[in-house]
Amino acid sequence: MKNTISNFAAMAGLLAGFMTPIALAQDYPVKPVKIMIAFAPGGPSDIVGRLLAQKLTENFGDKPFLIENRPGAGGNIGIQQVAKAAPDGYTLLLVSSAFVINPSLYSNAGFDAVKDFTPITLAVTSPNVLVVTPSFPARNMNEFFSLIKANPGKYDYASPGSGTGPHLSAELMKLRAQIDMAHVPYNGGGPAVQAVLAGQVPIGFSALPPAVPLVKAGKIRALAVTSMVRAPSLPEVATVAESGIPDFEGDTLQLILAPAGTPPAIVARLQAEIARALAVPELREKLIAIGFTIVASTPEQTAHKIRSELDKWARVIKAGNIKAD
Repeated sequence: MKNTISNFAAMAGLLAGFMTPIALAQDYPVKPVKIMIAFAPGGPSDIVGRLLAQKLTENFGDKPFLIENRPGAGGNIGIQQVAKAAPDGYTLLLVSSAFVINPSLYSNAGFDAVKDFTPITLAVTSPNVLVVTPSFPARNMNEFFSLIKANPGKYDYASPGSGTGPHLSAELMKLRAQIDMAHVPYNGGGPAVQAVLAGQVPIGFSALPPAVPLVKAGKIRALAVTSMVRAPSLPEVATVAESGIPDFEGDTLQLILAPAGTPPAIVARLQAEIARALAVPELREKLIAIGFTIVASTPEQTAHKIRSELDKWARVIKAGNIKAD
């Protein structure tokens, strides 16, 4: 009889152990969830974060998802803070490609992109775009490459800053196409695009959202996007891969991550709810209109993407001898 009771107790304990993660995910969240944005308000990460936070608050029965901006050191300060947070699902990180660039760009970024975080999803991407002044001689990428190769070092290009995704996309293009252009870093995507608009710099590399309104208004021209497929917001603009550099890809990522050790059941529920939010037509249309492409990848797919992007940008940074300002 004693053995039977002991066996029953052991079995009950085992079942409780299996049920706890499920119950944890079903009850989650019981308090506000903070989404840390590693950049200042108004940028692409902030736009995505605020749209998602509103929808997630609705999806979780009005349990608030709150945005906290923590800019500094190219995103490193906000990233470091989330790396040190409790792995309970109540502190999340929404971050751009700085997450996969900074470990190679800085001598000590202060975080390990693989060991310190649990991937939830790659929510959206946005291609970078090569834009030029309306008077620029080249009308397409074939003409662009011919012009730059015939005039090595003559043309400058603007970017949102050293080590940003658009800057590295430009450097990747320089390596693959074997062209010579000088880099002029600006303090953000808006100022870089405005420099092209004003004719201060003839060429610019930018994330898509700051450039789309000016391209659609005909104030600057887009020659190519850096995604593998054409951008839904600028379907008439060719990809770099279509223009003679096979497999060229230089998207800006918007990743959602949790501290390492966050329970898998919570990670799975968050990914499912984020994917559900991104499938809502109203939200999809808003994001696509300003230059984003919906992805909503699984945690496993996101982990693979992070590793491949870490390797890719490490090679570009080393080849270009690029350092953080």
